Amino acid sequence: QVHLVESGGGLVQPGGSLRLSCRASGFTFSDWTMRWFRQTPGKEREVVAIITAAESLTNYAAPVKGRFTISRDNAKNTVDLQMNNLKVEDTAVYYCNTRNRQGDDYWGQGTQVTVSA
Repeated sequence: QVHLVESGGGLVQPGGSLRLSCRASGFTFSDWTMRWFRQTPGKEREVVAIITAAESLTNYAAPVKGRFTISRDNAKNTVDLQMNNLKVEDTAVYYCNTRNRQGDDYWGQGTQVTVSA
């Protein structure tokens, strides 16, 4: 079955960088669009970045555009999120996501990112 495992979260000071990674298994990774979401307590989960399957086209939420970069390695079945110039408001649990053709969502367990001085 589809399995997603995130890693790379942690504590960083404002202006710092972190790189999240998601390792996928259980499906043909190169055929599926991948996403990163984040969620803070009391708020809905929001999409942060998307990368398509065939052409690796990317799109970003407005608050992270120009600071975050999503990339994928189809040989390793991984999708990464490079986060630069982090802000306090980027603090959240970050989730890796994919969706099958039937519209079923699959999620990793999440990784905590805390931006604090």
